[in-house]
Amino acid sequence: MKKVSFAEFGGQDVLHLTDAEEPHAGPGQIRVAVRAAGVNPVDWRIREGQFQQTRPIELPSGIGQDAAGVVDEVGPGVEGVEVGDHVFGRGVSAYAEFAVLSAWARMPEDLTFEEAAGYPSVVETALRIMSQAGVRPGQTLLVSGASGGVGSAVLQIARERGITVIGTAGAGNQEYLRELGALATTYGEGWVERVRGLGEVDAALDLAGSGVIRELVELTGDPDKVISIADLGAPEHGVRFSGVTGDVPQALAEAADLIARQRLRIPVEKSYPLAEAGAAQADSQAGHTRGRRVLVV
Repeated sequence: MKKVSFAEFGGQDVLHLTDAEEPHAGPGQIRVAVRAAGVNPVDWRIREGQFQQTRPIELPSGIGQDAAGVVDEVGPGVEGVEVGDHVFGRGVSAYAEFAVLSAWARMPEDLTFEEAAGYPSVVETALRIMSQAGVRPGQTLLVSGASGGVGSAVLQIARERGITVIGTAGAGNQEYLRELGALATTYGEGWVERVRGLGEVDAALDLAGSGVIRELVELTGDPDKVISIADLGAPEHGVRFSGVTGDVPQALAEAADLIARQRLRIPVEKSYPLAEAGAAQADSQAGHTRGRRVLVV
């Protein structure tokens, strides 16, 4: 099969489309013929070696954790899924023609494979960090960098739960945030005062890593009410960096339910062929994304 892998840490040029042996499903796993794979910031952070001290990997390594595809192998002990089912979920080395998943859910009928591949990690992350921030119905949540995949999920889940969201993003994404139910404002000079003009902030999420941790603590009044998924220096300000995966099966089930009830929809901003994984990661790293970027197999 064809698989994207890298043999050294570095920029997008270390990614190569290679020939590899097909993986097989072990106990509690399934294998899918991948139709699309999600591109996440964690992917290029792993490629750069940012997590080697906390979550080391051996090289050469595949890359990617989100996929949507057709089940073609069911491991021992797995029930409720059959060969031929269309699923989306999380596994390892998802940038490939075949991938093994350890968590999955049946795809909602009205989703394409490209759309479905964009959900697993962003919904799991959104649910996890909202819980960690302790935000409750009736409160106001500030989301810095709100137009990307995780932000898109947070805004819609918050709206469903009765949480008010103030979202910051670039000028071109203001209307997009409003369509998702947020009070929108731009980042840049004067953004703190613009946020204050929109309401009192109970909790805040840093999704962009743009050096705003100090201001988020100031706005919430409590570093325990701020969570970052993008600034590795957040703990220096007493703020939790959330990089540990939560309950993926539950997140997938909740995502499927919200999608089926038309309460959650994350657009695919751009699709790339598998051979252009490096370009997809570079675009993800550049930011200013609206929704998701995916690889099509």
